[in-house]
Amino acid sequence: MSRGRTGIVGALMLAGCVSTAIAQQATPRPATMRPPLFFSESWKSLPTPPDNHNAWPAVQGGVANPNLELTLYGTTAKEIQLVAGRGNLVPHNLWTGTTMSPSAAALRDRNNFVDLSVPLAKIRWVVRTSGFHQAWPIVKLADGTWLVGDRPSGLQADFNESEITPADLRWLKLDIARVVTVGTWIDHPDLTRVDAVGFADLMPGSGHGAGGYINIGRIEIYGNPVRR
Repeated sequence: MSRGRTGIVGALMLAGCVSTAIAQQATPRPATMRPPLFFSESWKSLPTPPDNHNAWPAVQGGVANPNLELTLYGTTAKEIQLVAGRGNLVPHNLWTGTTMSPSAAALRDRNNFVDLSVPLAKIRWVVRTSGFHQAWPIVKLADGTWLVGDRPSGLQADFNESEITPADLRWLKLDIARVVTVGTWIDHPDLTRVDAVGFADLMPGSGHGAGGYINIGRIEIYGNPVRR
């Protein structure tokens, strides 16, 4: 092949490559869709009068969303309290101050699992903490395994809204009876069928007054529903 023909062929090949690259750049990528709100829970007062601290035991009757089931975990989890809201300053919330061991609470939709594996799934909640306490995100997988994520919300003296993206987390197994972490890191658990979502306080409470506790107000979970 002559040098002139070789140059023409090379130019045509280069032009073809450039055209292909331009065409690929011009093809729009499908937009990443944000998953819907799976559930929201803001808590509600119980019909019985609150105690002297304007609180009740945290029980199913304090759950405002009729589709959700509340379960408490830990050897002193019965001490978790539902605190009545006070205007715009304090929302209804669950409070761990009087627990004497690590504790946790989780919410479960009666009809659906939730897929938290999608990149933009999230946990959004309103949290206040005292001392070194933080709210750690926990999930129960469809096979019964409990996990706790490595990015808590906390070290904040006021009720602030926080967001946690499950896709960003590393996870540890959680002995849910004791609310204690066990084993080694799990980087990519199967979050396609999550049975329950909640929070853990991995430290005992310090009692009434400042010192050590967490308050959890509104909880919102964004993910795709999966029929049970």
